[in-house]
Amino acid sequence: MHLSRRNFLRSVSVGAAAATSMRLLLPAWSSATVFEPVRRREPGGPIHLDNNENVYGPSAKTAAAIRAALGSVNRYPFQEYDALVEQIANLHSVKPEQVMLGCGSTEILRLAAAAFLGPGKPLIQPSPTFEAMEHYARSAGAEVVSVPLTLTFAHDLDTMLARTAASGTLVYICNPNNPTASLTPRKDIDTFIGKLPDTTYVLIDEAYHHYAGKSAMYASFLDRPVDNPRIIVSRTFSKIYGLAGLRLGYGIAATTTAKQMNSYATLDNVNGVVVRGAIAALDDAASVTEFIKRNEDVRQEFFNQAMARMLKPIDSHTNFVMMNTHHPAEQVIEHFRKNNVLIGRRFPAMDSYIRVSFGTPGDMAAFWRVWDLLPFAKSHMQH
Repeated sequence: MHLSRRNFLRSVSVGAAAATSMRLLLPAWSSATVFEPVRRREPGGPIHLDNNENVYGPSAKTAAAIRAALGSVNRYPFQEYDALVEQIANLHSVKPEQVMLGCGSTEILRLAAAAFLGPGKPLIQPSPTFEAMEHYARSAGAEVVSVPLTLTFAHDLDTMLARTAASGTLVYICNPNNPTASLTPRKDIDTFIGKLPDTTYVLIDEAYHHYAGKSAMYASFLDRPVDNPRIIVSRTFSKIYGLAGLRLGYGIAATTTAKQMNSYATLDNVNGVVVRGAIAALDDAASVTEFIKRNEDVRQEFFNQAMARMLKPIDSHTNFVMMNTHHPAEQVIEHFRKNNVLIGRRFPAMDSYIRVSFGTPGDMAAFWRVWDLLPFAKSHMQH
């Protein structure tokens, strides 16, 4: 069984780890031939550790399907939609009428805002979190109520519950959360939902589901669903499937809820190339498993390297990590930019934290090389 970072950090002393973890491990992944060659950046171009992308994807099978689809880009993809919707429905044991397709999962967020928000109907969300939901809520004329995360970086569900409105509310839960990479326990979310007013809808954003792993803390709302017509779950093909540039996401809800949301969708909002790619990606479970393993290995090594430097990142359940530098984040971000490494933007609620997406082992070696050039790096101690 894969050793968790939490158990690793508890069982290994800092002194012993420093002697062994300063070298970057290069895992011998068994199925590397499954994938296309790693996409090379332009000569002299920056290393991208800024957008939480799958640096390895899409898989070879998915890429082949995309290339084959280029021969029919002059045709509308109407007939392709049904096959993808049917495949998604079968994957999650729901009816096709419950599936919504979107131009990225951000469109699913937009549909929820359009369907369930408006003047006098606030959006309740954690802070910080993925900003798209707030943008769409404000566009709908809704008030945005942002509730700070707890000290363990979970959603403060008690406070969020207290802020719901009897006249109608949409609650946004990003789990695992972006940008903190943290989890809110499933049992706590279930209890929270059970206490909500009947007029409240809840959107569960599971963009990073595949990276969360299986634990007592986490269970997807699609793998272990709730019989509640006010629950909406969004997923994306941008992360584990490596299709961020082609923009495809989907949502699943009760049939009546999905119908209400779909009435606000852009007609023909998904292109035929990504539909073909997505069908292949969903049929390529071996590649998903391999992508998860690669991420776990790089993520573990990041924590090894952080511990050797006396750093304590937030425990990550995604393909990125957030770490307190105890210095202004903008200065650290600029330092990396000047050294040709791009990391995540500043998040105002966490001014001294940086968000780092996981890249290849070579990318991460470059990250730590640049980190060690920071003026405070050698003297930095965190307790």
